[in-house]
Amino acid sequence: MAALLGKKVLVGVSGGIAAYKTAQLIRLLRGDGAEVRVVMTRAAEQFITPMTLQALSGQPVRQALFDPVHEAAMGHIELARWADLILVAPASADCMARLAAGMADDLLTTICLASEVPVVLAPAMNQGMWRNPATARNAQTLAQLGLKLWGPAEGDQACGENGPGRMLEPEQLIQLVQEFFNTGAAAGLRVLLTAGPTREPIDPVRYISNRSSGKMGFALARAFSAQGAEVLLVAGPVTLATPAGVRRIDVETALEMEAAVMAQVEDCDIFVGCAAVADYRPALVVEQKIKKTAQTRDIGLVRNPDILATVAGHAEPPFTVGFAAETERPVEYAQEKRKAKGIDMIAANLVAAAEGGFERDENALIVLWEGGRVDLPMTDKLHLAQLLVTQVLNNYEQKHSAENS
Repeated sequence: MAALLGKKVLVGVSGGIAAYKTAQLIRLLRGDGAEVRVVMTRAAEQFITPMTLQALSGQPVRQALFDPVHEAAMGHIELARWADLILVAPASADCMARLAAGMADDLLTTICLASEVPVVLAPAMNQGMWRNPATARNAQTLAQLGLKLWGPAEGDQACGENGPGRMLEPEQLIQLVQEFFNTGAAAGLRVLLTAGPTREPIDPVRYISNRSSGKMGFALARAFSAQGAEVLLVAGPVTLATPAGVRRIDVETALEMEAAVMAQVEDCDIFVGCAAVADYRPALVVEQKIKKTAQTRDIGLVRNPDILATVAGHAEPPFTVGFAAETERPVEYAQEKRKAKGIDMIAANLVAAAEGGFERDENALIVLWEGGRVDLPMTDKLHLAQLLVTQVLNNYEQKHSAENS
């Protein structure tokens, strides 16, 4: 599960052909919300350029221990204190040997020696080098010193041989990093979340929908996952990438969304209905494209199911959070909606305001519950999602503490 929002990961790169995989690892780390800085050994520069990793990390790549610009302020100590995790990928046999011996003869080994945060190595080397007793002894020493080894894997190697020594794939490493940080306030909780619009077909080429982009719902999925929750996202038709560590079910219509939600609702602790579900759908879907022959055409509409109310009315409902997108009087209408549907919390916003709302990267929310209210300021949707998730988890904990007391 993704748990990397705001986490600081120092990626060390030592000399090995597997350094090309580090580029993808950095992309995945940043895509999952981590801040990344890179330190390379001189040998690593023979396999991948500092400019490449600088472009991917968004930060200058550090290479030299005796850098007069950075070391004037003891830069190696600053980097050692900055990181939440140091991940050396790839970690060559030479790098492992020097760390096992406690050497600090370059910037990377100096940072590892000076750091008080966990240091993880992703070994990468020829299978003969990995099987060598000296490497085995170094690996044992590193474990005794508190350093962790992730890998290596077995398989084909660049030298043409086959066996243990391959660096784990970036997708495997990012999962291990996520699990390493998975100690958030929502650890162990299962969250079911809906996002995006629905599309209600009129004929094979036309449909009724709305302007929801799904950005807020996807940001919430990412923020819940970052707090350690197991997140299942039921998404309407959007063009957004699935947040790392989040499971996703794609649907089109309100009926499909209802079916997906109700199939999973018994297995969740928290349900967040962030999707902009169409209130109505055409009573009759025409099988062929409607031709433009008349000046007017009536489309009969029928009510769609109220997914939020159905979840809240379940025999053993999860903690239920809804959204109210209003064009006026958001507090009044949201309170009415919360009480009518019997949900625990509701987040209201003005979608017709000058800022925020549909198809925007920013938003503001008024969060309401029985006897309580908090106003979350206009900010980017990811930060807003983090604030809302904190409030939801606080209210969830208070409710369950009261029920168990």
